[in-house]
Amino acid sequence: MAEAAAALARLEEITRRLRRDCPWDREQDERSIVPHTVEEAYELADAAESRDDAKLVDELGDVLFQVLFLALLLEERGAGSLTEVAEHCRRKLVRRHPHVFGREGAAGSAVGPPTRLGDARTAGEVVRNWSQIKRDEERGGEIFGQIPEILPSTLYAKKVLKRAQSAGARQPSGGEGHGERLLEAVRAAVEAGVDPELELRRAARRYREQVERGSA
Repeated sequence: MAEAAAALARLEEITRRLRRDCPWDREQDERSIVPHTVEEAYELADAAESRDDAKLVDELGDVLFQVLFLALLLEERGAGSLTEVAEHCRRKLVRRHPHVFGREGAAGSAVGPPTRLGDARTAGEVVRNWSQIKRDEERGGEIFGQIPEILPSTLYAKKVLKRAQSAGARQPSGGEGHGERLLEAVRAAVEAGVDPELELRRAARRYREQVERGSA
């Protein structure tokens, strides 16, 4: 733990120096940086998908730098800090895992009420509890709340479907339009426990390889 903390401190110092001494880094703000953050997240996903551990280490580092840089931007305008980001994340994880932590850290918290959910003995029950707590905390009991419009369409559809399902709404069952059929395909992927974005990318990659081999 001490070794990891020291490494993070060194990386944070490099981040601060870049922000101070690099002309390009000095000009950046959240809006200009976030497209790079999204790109790095996709490259991380690709490394995980390909099971390339060396690439995974590299891409994790790139994502970590994005976190440090964005936290520094918050700090500069007095709106947050890396410490606050980490502590907020820690408290949220405690609240959303009552089967692990019970009521620890929840009572009297400024970021959410104590949970009354019971134990979770399976992964499915964990997801159910997490969804219910998230709905209560972030959406005030609303079914959908705010879903980022910038999400890729398959991920947007996945969130809509899962939030509707958690509220007990009837799931879509196909339709005549292309969009309805795509939504049905996303629903089938979600029900099968797979990520529709990654599944579509895998299928497209397989097709690409077939074309390159001349077998399609």
